[in-house]
Amino acid sequence: MTAPWDYLDYDDHEGLHFFRDRASGLTAVIAIHSTTLGPAAGGTRYWQYDDPELAVTDVLRLSRGMSYKNAMAGLPLGGGKAVILADGAAGAGKSPELLAAFGRAVDSLDGRYVTAEDVGISLADMVAVRGQTRFVSGLPAEGGAAGGDPGPFTAQGIFLGIEAAVRRRLKRDLDGVHVAIQGVGSVGGGLARRLAARGAKLTLADVDAGRAARLADELGGRTVAAADILRVEADVVSPNALGAILDDATIAALSAPIVAGGANNQLATPADGTRLQARGILYAPDYVINAGGIISVGVEYLGQGDRDAVEARIAHIPDRLNAIWDESDASGDSAAAVSDRMAQRLIGR
Repeated sequence: MTAPWDYLDYDDHEGLHFFRDRASGLTAVIAIHSTTLGPAAGGTRYWQYDDPELAVTDVLRLSRGMSYKNAMAGLPLGGGKAVILADGAAGAGKSPELLAAFGRAVDSLDGRYVTAEDVGISLADMVAVRGQTRFVSGLPAEGGAAGGDPGPFTAQGIFLGIEAAVRRRLKRDLDGVHVAIQGVGSVGGGLARRLAARGAKLTLADVDAGRAARLADELGGRTVAAADILRVEADVVSPNALGAILDDATIAALSAPIVAGGANNQLATPADGTRLQARGILYAPDYVINAGGIISVGVEYLGQGDRDAVEARIAHIPDRLNAIWDESDASGDSAAAVSDRMAQRLIGR
């Protein structure tokens, strides 16, 4: 049997929990990386994995990223993540019984883990999970209250981060800037609309080519195949799909001076941050630029304010990115390494 510490991405995680419920068909893994700053918060991913071991790798990496993300966002929350292994096409088969079983799994951890939406999980799914546990956030909100779908808040933070990166590297505003967006779901699509409203030129790609084409028609952009988006000659490449897409081959093929997007764990290995720096590419560390969603979730769960308070916190994302880039320039270390070092100090690692 594989012990938690035998996994390559184990990083002194506080807990790795496996759940099976035969009646509902639930197979899930919850990882708690750190509770130094507070309860471990992070969304639930519903996905089909070719190998169950990949689900464990995913949850270990994502939970560590949540520790760093929450710390860098100034939230009194630790880092955790959950994955539910889909049986069939991703996004299918989430029965009420399965969601209830997952809610009971979350509840069994007695508040050490707080869940919310992620890939393959909807607001309605979280409402169903809430029927079994109170350790849920990202629930429907009315008026100006904090809460609701965190996706638009994630998109807002990425937009502000791209704006900051363009000002720093290109010394201009967004009007006419060419942004190549990989993934145009809830987050990438919201980002595209914000960029288009500011006059940016867009090239879009998604594994669902029809979705990319419809959004391009709406916004006056163009599309390329999903496999080609990272090679587009653009001012900014914005990864907003799944992670580990920046490696030695894809970095060598990049034709943009800026990489800034919302996908988690964009770097395939720590060395890839140095590869980006060596090519002179300005990189926005993913867990800093994409923190808008967890800021919304955290403010809601902790009762720290309303929607205005959420947006005020998101407005500081460019400040955090500039602090990272300043230290990177001063130290000679990559932005990825600098950001990790800052986050590790905050969580006492």
